[in-house]
Amino acid sequence: MFFTKRVIGELHMKMEELYLDIINNLRDGIYFVDKERKILFWNQAAQNITGYSAEEMIGKQCPSSTLNHIDEQGRPLCSVGCPLYATLADGEQRQARVLVRHKDGYRIPIHVNIFPMRQNGEIIGAVEVFTQDSPTVYEDDLVEHLYDIAMHDTLTKLPNRRYLESFLKYKMEEFERFGKSFAVLFADIDNFSRFNNEYGHDTGDAVLKNIAASIKRSMRRNDLVGRWGGEEYVGVYSVANAADIAIIGEKFRRLVETTEVACKEGALKVSVSVGITVVRKGDTMDTLVDRADSLMYQSKSNGKNRVTCD
Repeated sequence: MFFTKRVIGELHMKMEELYLDIINNLRDGIYFVDKERKILFWNQAAQNITGYSAEEMIGKQCPSSTLNHIDEQGRPLCSVGCPLYATLADGEQRQARVLVRHKDGYRIPIHVNIFPMRQNGEIIGAVEVFTQDSPTVYEDDLVEHLYDIAMHDTLTKLPNRRYLESFLKYKMEEFERFGKSFAVLFADIDNFSRFNNEYGHDTGDAVLKNIAASIKRSMRRNDLVGRWGGEEYVGVYSVANAADIAIIGEKFRRLVETTEVACKEGALKVSVSVGITVVRKGDTMDTLVDRADSLMYQSKSNGKNRVTCD
């Protein structure tokens, strides 16, 4: 039987319409993203499960959408280990259980299955197929509260060491796969014991809180600064040029230096010693943090209230 090009074209169009009709009538949510994680397709079941229509989702980048995926430990996947992002990087199929925010504000558990999409052998995007894992729903306020407890320091409300380590692991993987450079800053408040011993622990807590408030106001979207422990802070910064780390370190030092703490004796001044380094080939998370820590101790040894970088 002979088919004209027009007939063949019409058959292709009908088949595409049929495929879309099938996909839109599945009970599983399906969406497709390009290599930049921009959502290009969103089926009817995805709307039924999440409450978000295709018009609301298509064109948005997954990290900036309101889905706000978190894993079962409460970690925000877009910043500490997105399985979709990993599949785009290595082409491996992945499965995961996550909590997604419904449009009405509550959290629902879903099971996701992620596949790479290839054209002529190259990865052009990924498809995520997801199903509601159980009929259970969780109040978003409760989930957010549990997330805050798990991932933030109770005194300063900054990211805690657990959050920082998760973020560092993610940045290390990003560096190994794509060569995206980043810097690690290690800072320690100078003479912190004096605030506790001379003015009381409430004043010491106020020092930590005031510095944290300054950090929150200055933190860039793609960076993370948190409390490592005690009077120590760790920052993870995206950098395009290694020369920028001196500027980042000095900005952090000045930010602390201009922080004041009120007490009966008047406004107290605070200073910090800083070490900052850029990730290198062969680094592990431990070697990177240890190097920044050693640089910080050089700042301490050389008179405090200064920045040392390599």
